Amino acid sequence: QVQLVESGGGLVQAGGSLRLSCAASGRTFSSSAMGWFRQAPGKEREFVAGISRSGGNTYYADSMKGRFTISRDNAKNTVYLQMNSLKPEDTAVYYCAARSAVLPGTSPALYDYWGQGTQVTVSS
Repeated sequence: QVQLVESGGGLVQAGGSLRLSCAASGRTFSSSAMGWFRQAPGKEREFVAGISRSGGNTYYADSMKGRFTISRDNAKNTVYLQMNSLKPEDTAVYYCAARSAVLPGTSPALYDYWGQGTQVTVSS
């Protein structure tokens, strides 16, 4: 089993940056693909970025490419999401998720464990 705790959210002006962290407990982190998702009020949860078990493969939603970077440190049981050039439409609760597989997926249904989320608010 994996417990996930996100941190690093907050209020930032448009064009600014934030770095989200997701700390995992449990012995299966290094065997899990990881994903970041977000959910804005009244909207469905959407895929943001994913990273393979080894960290060698990363995937992004089209609107995040070039602005967001996902990475992981298996020695620290932590996955990160560096968000640059933030826009007001990036405002949402951001969740990290773990999947017992080599590669991440874009559907929330593929993931086995979820964190509680961290709020990101981008002001215009």
